[in-house]
Amino acid sequence: MKFLFDLFPIILFFIAYKMYDIYTATAVIIVASVVQVGYVYWKHKRVEKMHLITLALILVLGGLTLILQDPAFVMWKPTIVNWGFALVFLGSHFIGEKPIVQRMMGQAISLPDLIWVRLSWLWIFFFIISGITNLYVAYNYDEDTWVNFKLFGLMGMTLVFIVIQGLYISRYIQESDSEAEAEARLDGHTEDELTEKLNDKKKF
Repeated sequence: MKFLFDLFPIILFFIAYKMYDIYTATAVIIVASVVQVGYVYWKHKRVEKMHLITLALILVLGGLTLILQDPAFVMWKPTIVNWGFALVFLGSHFIGEKPIVQRMMGQAISLPDLIWVRLSWLWIFFFIISGITNLYVAYNYDEDTWVNFKLFGLMGMTLVFIVIQGLYISRYIQESDSEAEAEARLDGHTEDELTEKLNDKKKF
C-alpha cells in the first residue's frame, strides 16, 4: 500500500500526459506531490526526508518546465533524485559507523558487516545507472517513450534489483540461521554432558 502511495504522483502524471500533454502532466504532479506531503504530515505529524526532497525538486524543476515551457527540466528530475541518493549512500561510508542501508534494514535482518558494505555499493551503482538510463531515454527517444519509461521502466528496474538483492542476501540469512541453530545444539549438548558428569560424580 505504501509503495502505491509513493507512486501516486507519478501515476497521475502518466494519466494526465496521456490525456493532455507534458505541461498539464507537470502541473498535476506538482499538485499531487503537495497533496501527498500534506496528507503525510496531517496523518503522522512528520514527513520523511525522501518526500520533502522529491517535493522540493518537483517544485523547482516542474516550475521551470512550466515557466520556460521546456520539458527538459522535469525530465532531469529522476536523474537528480537517483544521483542524490547515490551521494547519500556513498557519504554514509564516511559519516557514521554503518552504511545507510544497514541503518535502514539492520533491525529487520542480520547480515555480516562485509555484506552490508557490498549491498551499499550495489545500491550506489544502481542509483547511478538509473540516472544515466533516464537521461539516455530522455535524449534519444521521443517524449512519449520517456513518460512510459518514467513509470514502467524505472519501476521495473527497481523491482528487478530488489529481487536480485533478496536472492543475494538470502543465502547469508540462511547461513546465519544455520549457525545459530548449530550453536544452540552445541550448547544443549554441552549441558547434557555436564549433567551426565555431575550424575557420575554423585554415584561415587
